[in-house]
Amino acid sequence: MRHEAIYNLYPNLVTIDDGAGAFDAQGNQVTVDEAAVAAEIQRLQPIKAAEQAERNRKAAYIAESDPLFFKAQRGEATMEDWQAKVAEIKTRFPKD
Repeated sequence: MRHEAIYNLYPNLVTIDDGAGAFDAQGNQVTVDEAAVAAEIQRLQPIKAAEQAERNRKAAYIAESDPLFFKAQRGEATMEDWQAKVAEIKTRFPKD
């Protein structure tokens, strides 16, 4: 996430080497403001967490609730079973 934060703050950078530093397209080293990087990481953390929760929720729907839905359509489970699973997934992986 650190590199993403640096690229967000310095869009002219083309490479970041943790040992050597950050460089622009002309090969010039760019001084990175660590306080700004820390603040950008703080801004990115909830965004990344929400994106991960969305991926987890989607995977859980596919693996857990979709099969129940199709079973309910065939009469092998109830729609209430499926709705309960959807609600449980939403609780497990909240959007907020």
